[in-house]
Amino acid sequence: MTLRIHFTTDDLARLTIASAPDPMWELLLSLHVLQGTGEEALFRHWRSQVPRAPEVRRLFALAPPKGYSADFLTPEHDSNGFSAGLEAVLCTPPSRVRADLRLLANQHPLPAWAELLASSCRAALAELIRILAGYYRTAVEPYWAQIEAEIRQDREITVRDMARDGTSGMLRTLHPALTWRAPVLELHGSHVSGDLHLNGRGLRLVPSFFCHGSPTTLADHTLSPVLVYPIVRTQTRMSAPAAASEDGLAALTPLLGATRARVLMAVGPGCTTTELARQCAVSPASASYHAGILRAAGLLSTQRTGTAVRHTVTPLGSGLLRRRHHGAPQDQQVTPS
Repeated sequence: MTLRIHFTTDDLARLTIASAPDPMWELLLSLHVLQGTGEEALFRHWRSQVPRAPEVRRLFALAPPKGYSADFLTPEHDSNGFSAGLEAVLCTPPSRVRADLRLLANQHPLPAWAELLASSCRAALAELIRILAGYYRTAVEPYWAQIEAEIRQDREITVRDMARDGTSGMLRTLHPALTWRAPVLELHGSHVSGDLHLNGRGLRLVPSFFCHGSPTTLADHTLSPVLVYPIVRTQTRMSAPAAASEDGLAALTPLLGATRARVLMAVGPGCTTTELARQCAVSPASASYHAGILRAAGLLSTQRTGTAVRHTVTPLGSGLLRRRHHGAPQDQQVTPS
């Protein structure tokens, strides 16, 4: 089957590529991978490390490995990380939750707790948020530095292709399941069909680590258009730095100083200065200062969106965390505090 995405001249001009991984899409797509049995060795190893607790299995009803998954689990939200994504899910209009659940019910019977969601039960939605957060902390967050580094590398290639060949040239080579016949982008696969008319809204491309097989998109074409596509992964194993490990903190302290070591480990998949200050039990001014030192050393990166500032660990910082955790010697010295 084929989904035909219809562009206008304005849509081509408004095509964007997400600057960072989308935590909600990575969460959803990781649930698909968790329920799979095949895929590459990279995911088989990850799957063996993730416990399938009863609460996690409850999420399978909303995100089956094949067919439709609830659109409201991947909301459009700002770039302030996972917390902002959860807040957007929590604020989903009840009518949209009900519509998404009706589509799911056409595929398979829904459990009783999902029916509570459909009835606009606030407590049921809050419980869902709690389960999503717990799963993310266990299955996605520990690997975020690797996810971010791989997506950044793939995105740089895509941006370079677009600068060299133009938007049309980039779309021709983005993924084998995509065919560009101007002004229509065709997405081939058993999971999609029909026509998506952008009508001047543009299209947001989201490179994804956990997306496997073919690119995917939202079922509801009235939502902001997005196309999530698999990156070309370079690693064969997923490894998680011990962000909460006291041993890791002890190993980093002589190199960075106690406060900066804690700041580097606390950044995790990305956080604002306020969140960083709270996690490290320091003032926002102190958190900003130490983050600045780590940024100057190439261990953190900082992006500003409006009034919000978001810090993330760079590939160099991620490598430092991993190597210190495993006891490897370090080649680069960073001035301690």
